[in-house]
Amino acid sequence: MTLAHWIYALGTVTVVITMILRRNVLIPCIVSTLLIGLIYHGSLVSAAQTVFRANMAALGEVGSVFIIIGLMYAMLQSISVTGADELLVVPFKKFMVSPLISYVVIALATFVVSVFFWPTPAVPLVGALLVPVAVKAGLPPMAGAIAIALAGQGMALSCDIVIQGANMLSATAAGIPVEMINYRVMILSLSIGIPALAIGYYMMKKEIAEFKGIEADEVAAADESSAKEQPQEREYRGKEYAPFLMWFLIIAMALVIIAMFRFNITGGDASALLGGTAVLIMTVATMLVDGVNSLDVIADHLTDGLVFAFRVMGQILPIAGFFLLGNPEAVAGILGEGAPGYLFDIGQMIAQTIPAKGFLSAFGILILGIITGLDGSGFSGLPMTGTLSGAIAGGDTAVAAGLAALGQMGAIWSGGGTFVAWSSLVAVAGIVGVPVLDLARKNFIPVIIGMIISVIVAVLFLM
Repeated sequence: MTLAHWIYALGTVTVVITMILRRNVLIPCIVSTLLIGLIYHGSLVSAAQTVFRANMAALGEVGSVFIIIGLMYAMLQSISVTGADELLVVPFKKFMVSPLISYVVIALATFVVSVFFWPTPAVPLVGALLVPVAVKAGLPPMAGAIAIALAGQGMALSCDIVIQGANMLSATAAGIPVEMINYRVMILSLSIGIPALAIGYYMMKKEIAEFKGIEADEVAAADESSAKEQPQEREYRGKEYAPFLMWFLIIAMALVIIAMFRFNITGGDASALLGGTAVLIMTVATMLVDGVNSLDVIADHLTDGLVFAFRVMGQILPIAGFFLLGNPEAVAGILGEGAPGYLFDIGQMIAQTIPAKGFLSAFGILILGIITGLDGSGFSGLPMTGTLSGAIAGGDTAVAAGLAALGQMGAIWSGGGTFVAWSSLVAVAGIVGVPVLDLARKNFIPVIIGMIISVIVAVLFLM
């Protein structure tokens, strides 16, 4: 253990403590990177260059994630001006005839929209269009909010099986192929999400029974009040193209998914296919709706998408840069050839006392992931959990993938927005019209039980 190793260990502990205190970890990561660069090179100039190179190395690793998120958001913006996004969820309405079915439909609709287009646009779409219908069917707004949060911010975001942004972060940090992460996070996400949704509904049974007893005029009044708060007066352009664009989008995305499975397209190739398809859909939609003006409007859509992506993911760069110093494959591009992978070295020391396989390491990585999510960002902890998973695994890629997937579950289910009240859970509560702290408390027990189940599944079948 060199002085740089101790600085790296101290920096990692500082990051964890900062997250527990619900503060941003950028400054600890930047300062730690600077100090390691100073100790390794012995020059303040080289140390400053290390900070920049760490950010560039991180951008090289996760740049495709930024682009794909931005392109998907831009594509959705280009069709939403016609109302095509609303048509996507309209078919779900006719199935909402009882509280239970409404709960399932909201969860399913949220998952489908979120897994393709990210939970951020899914929340207002499902919350504004489906929850009022579910309320009329006897489902309390709180139950609708639970379904949206668990299916979107939890299940869809943690598996990220289409966009694969979170999966690439975890896989890159752990030094393993992303396809090894993909099916593991899908299994673990379902092993958390399905029990959590079931338990969440069961815990709401008393409220559902009481809600059925509300007088019809009270429900109507509440629905009218909720409707006033929703953005009813949307301005549409090219509304006549909405049905065509809806089916164009559905068919295109279905073909993308078929191609992914048929030709085993994963990782960067999958992102390229999805991103290219998004650009084509955006181009067609903009040309149909805006005609000659599309030459300028398409630039606005693209800019809005990339701004959204960097607003969501921008802070990841310094954090990922610091933790890439711990990866022996990535550190050479930052400090130069021969530089050690600091976190891998530390992780191997830990692995000598804690077995890589088993419930101790599995629960440890899961808890660390939950801690990293306490800052309200489900993605900021993935470089840490991924790198430590790879280090503890000691070259066993299956174990590394299983641990990294568990760390991803902990980070995103907490910070992505299911039981951390200062996360994007605020958006769910705001759209549905329920207190965010109450929603966080309702989600806590179902999610924790689901996480315990996921650890058992991971240890027995995925490692």
